[in-house]
Amino acid sequence: MDSITEATSRPSGATTTRIGMYSVSNRSRPERFPRRNAIAGRSCSGISIARFYRDIPRDRLMNRTNPRSASTLDGMSLICVSIFVDSPDDVPTAIARASDAVAEGARMIEWRLDAVAEDPDGLPAILELLRSSPAPCIATIRAEAEGGTWDGNEQDRISLLEAMGTAADPPAYLDLEQAAWARSANLRQKVRLAIDHEAQIRDISSRLIVSSHDFGGRPANLLARVAEMIENDACAVGKIVFTARSVRDNLEIFDLLTERQKPMIALCMGEFGEMSRVLAPKFGGFLTFAASDARTTTAPGQLTTRELREVFRFDSIKPSTRVYGLVGHPIGHSRGPVLHNRGFEAVDHDGVYLRIPVTPGWESFKASLIQLIEHPKLDFSGCSVTHPHKENLVRLVRELGGEIDEASDRISAANTLVIEDSGRIRCLNTDVAAAVQSFAAGSGRDATALRGMRVAVFGAGGVARAVVYGLIRAGAEVRVFNRTRDRGEAMQRDLEAWGRVTFAGGFQAFESRDFEGLVNCTPLGMQGGPVSEESCLGEATTFPEGFVVMDTVYAPRRTPLLRIAEAQGVPVVEGIEMFRLQAERQFAAWTGSSAPHGLFDSLLDVPKSNSA
Repeated sequence: MDSITEATSRPSGATTTRIGMYSVSNRSRPERFPRRNAIAGRSCSGISIARFYRDIPRDRLMNRTNPRSASTLDGMSLICVSIFVDSPDDVPTAIARASDAVAEGARMIEWRLDAVAEDPDGLPAILELLRSSPAPCIATIRAEAEGGTWDGNEQDRISLLEAMGTAADPPAYLDLEQAAWARSANLRQKVRLAIDHEAQIRDISSRLIVSSHDFGGRPANLLARVAEMIENDACAVGKIVFTARSVRDNLEIFDLLTERQKPMIALCMGEFGEMSRVLAPKFGGFLTFAASDARTTTAPGQLTTRELREVFRFDSIKPSTRVYGLVGHPIGHSRGPVLHNRGFEAVDHDGVYLRIPVTPGWESFKASLIQLIEHPKLDFSGCSVTHPHKENLVRLVRELGGEIDEASDRISAANTLVIEDSGRIRCLNTDVAAAVQSFAAGSGRDATALRGMRVAVFGAGGVARAVVYGLIRAGAEVRVFNRTRDRGEAMQRDLEAWGRVTFAGGFQAFESRDFEGLVNCTPLGMQGGPVSEESCLGEATTFPEGFVVMDTVYAPRRTPLLRIAEAQGVPVVEGIEMFRLQAERQFAAWTGSSAPHGLFDSLLDVPKSNSA
């Protein structure tokens, strides 16, 4: 392992500090902010940040008293694994966990010392952690007010930071909250004694991360906090973390990183913040935090090192990387990131596929998608769209004057958005063909043999529209069962011109003897959903001979409905097969290449006998 820090010189007094294979230099960024092309005349959230940077006097922004504070990061963004240490007895285990994290790809360790720092024997244990750290490290004693557990005397905490910064084996960075730094001149003086800065006369190598955390949402004074970090000559790295209210908050984080005037950690926490964690390399974030495993996360929404590197291909993300994702809610169960990111790797496509949760409702969907499309640096190139937004996608593309394929236009629902290099947007529905193909295979027929088959479809949302349209176009006779009459009748009106479809009432009206097959298109039984243990049918339901049951829910693979059918020996079609087929078509629409033969099968463990 490289030494924790190494100073090298550059021409014109520039200085580079190396952290392992990475370096921090004093090259300033150009004075510019590319304004986005607003769609339909809408304003752009990033402009306020551009004005913010522009309005700070240049001599203050560049902080001439300390040129290193105006640095930018050369090289890749780091993965930093945070490890809590509760007591001195935990030190050997913590060091072993850190070594495992480094073996998995972490390039920095954050020692969370909140608890052990309050132990009477805490300091020797802390110094042992610093001495034995398998990678450059951050030492953090997080105050309770900003999500930590330290509630002791502030002077004691600062004394511990000073002891670490002046130790024989100091950390690469000390972390201190911005609020604590601002609270006391005496505190600032003591911290300065323990860190490297322009006026430091002692041989000190630890540098200061000035951090700000808000678990309640975006702080109203966000830009003021950033300005203070920029102007603080002792601050080597600024850290801004807050809980995202929606995926749109990530875009402001990206704008801050794009216009950063010194190394910066900028992340969103919570369900909506995952995008900011994965895309840190695209926007030049100094690092992203990760956990060694899902049980040891130190902040809401934190991913593991394995997820970052193996699912999202973190190490391959760069400024040119195109962004794709799954839009819907809930989507935590989705296998899409595994499939598409491995597919991108296989065909050498510079892209990353994310989870992009967008809460139900037209306005939420519209606002989120437009801002994703508009963002000038995101390179948002398309997305999969799932429940409850498939109908919203067609509505949006219509409003924006985009292209809608025939199936999407006829059923007013789409599951795929494509944004071309020219800026042209189009939507298509890959569910239709996938549904017919998988249902036909599961019933032992080809698609041409579905004519006259009597099929019940449960649900009246976007996926139900695709399934019904595909089946009636293949000649099947479909009756729709849905909890709300209005949506069921609306679907009948919209689709009856293309084949035989009628609305038959609520779920209780279903009689299996009247049908040869059933397809569930509701989220009942979906992992992570509000009704994950429910089925659209009761366990007492019996099926006639030759009946086939298909569920479009694919996580879990054996849904409550499929378990009821299997218990009676009825052939079943898992949703995973339809998912694979529609995903392959999406992949081709985005990349212009077919997914490598058998790749999606192997990743989803789809039996070869069911593969088309």
